[in-house]
Amino acid sequence: MRNSRRGAVDPFIVMDVMEEARQAEAENRHIIHMEVGQPGTAAPKGAQAALASAMEEDALGYTVALGLPALRQRIAALYKTWYDVDLDPARVIVTPGSSGAFLLAFTALFDANERVAIGAPGYPSYRQILKALSLEPLDIETSPDNRLQPVPDDLRALDFEGLMVASPANPTGTMLDRDAMAALIELCQQKGAAFISDEIYHGIEYEAKAVSALELTDDCYVINSFSKYFSMTGWRVGWMVVPEDHVRKIERLAQNMFICASHASQVAALAAMECDAELEANMAVYRANRALMIEELPKAGFDKFAPPDGAFYVYVDVSDYTDDSRAFASEILAQAGVAVTPGLDFDPARGATTLRFSYARATEDIAEGLARLKTFMANRSV
Repeated sequence: MRNSRRGAVDPFIVMDVMEEARQAEAENRHIIHMEVGQPGTAAPKGAQAALASAMEEDALGYTVALGLPALRQRIAALYKTWYDVDLDPARVIVTPGSSGAFLLAFTALFDANERVAIGAPGYPSYRQILKALSLEPLDIETSPDNRLQPVPDDLRALDFEGLMVASPANPTGTMLDRDAMAALIELCQQKGAAFISDEIYHGIEYEAKAVSALELTDDCYVINSFSKYFSMTGWRVGWMVVPEDHVRKIERLAQNMFICASHASQVAALAAMECDAELEANMAVYRANRALMIEELPKAGFDKFAPPDGAFYVYVDVSDYTDDSRAFASEILAQAGVAVTPGLDFDPARGATTLRFSYARATEDIAEGLARLKTFMANRSV
């Protein structure tokens, strides 16, 4: 059977690490999961209860392509609460996770062979989705001096039709402040390029509130999800906000690509937005875990990282120990029983000397994982 070149995308290495960890667990080993980018908590109890009730009363058939009107209205209200932005609910599109939003955004904004700039290190699926859509990802090698976020000087001399930013970012947890994001938006406007802001980790911030692109312009696409702050990864429901004159184009694409996001997940998502106490209890765990990571990772020898502003990752330069992060991660899993993610997922050029540590699990697990890492590194250096 013939194959298309568009299907020749790279694997998502963290998924391979998860499978290695699963195999180790099948052999009755106790593995500490610091590889996976998802909360260790379930969906809020209020979300679960709302869905249970809806299942008794409703067939949960198709919704309209743009999503349940009540959910779109509630998402719009969130922008007033979090950012003091008055947002028309008509501009909100509910999607099958943020991944569905990426597909819709890239398809709506770009033609085949156009170039979309993405920061490196960055979320690997940006690159692979762009390739699968016959678009060209343009990796921007960001600097540690800029906390691994892109700045206009990285981009000014380049030709591109779009720029994707993430703040807080995966894998670094670093954020763009208001001036930094404004400068990138201005550069895109000068170049006639689309600006896309991935805000999936908003709500998970520590010392300052993340800035939404919608605070600065309506001429952008903003993508978010219920996966992270709302602890609903497997439910596959997200959203995007687009300019008013793009809504109908996105609606037509969504009708044909997806029909709609999962009705059941939309019901749960709407209820999850009212579960503040439970969500803030999750945040207390992330704050405690972040403090542990910042204090204890250097004691294991992992001291080259920027403290994360948000999300639940620490991205560490391990060039003192390896030039093969994939092999190093396998060694850590085999000998310490801790699963971590090689940086190759996030930065094809420099990822061989970096690791990502996730601290989204229970604090007891994170503490145990850090203790194991210290023991492993002490023995390894002998």
